[in-house]
Amino acid sequence: MYAIIESGGKQYRVRQGDLVRVERIEGEVGDRLKLEQVLLVQDGEKIRVGQPYVAEASVVAKIEQQGRSPKIRVFRMRRRKRFRKTQGHRQDFTGLRIEEIHLQ
Repeated sequence: MYAIIESGGKQYRVRQGDLVRVERIEGEVGDRLKLEQVLLVQDGEKIRVGQPYVAEASVVAKIEQQGRSPKIRVFRMRRRKRFRKTQGHRQDFTGLRIEEIHLQ
């Protein structure tokens, strides 16, 4: 059984027991979340596709980590103008452990 969920404007294919890195979600490590924006659920031979979400489906996940990704460098330069600018960026993320996929 797997599901496709939407979180932070992105879509993720998840199974029970998976660890997924999503955009930052408020909460403490150990908290449980109920994600109800389920786009598709596959259960054996049946596939349910939402329009846009499957109303009777939800995914229960546990927050395992709150962190920041490695730093990336953003470099801008204008040719012949002696303009150079370097910036760094670290994106916040939340690590979710998928515990259950509910389908009624």
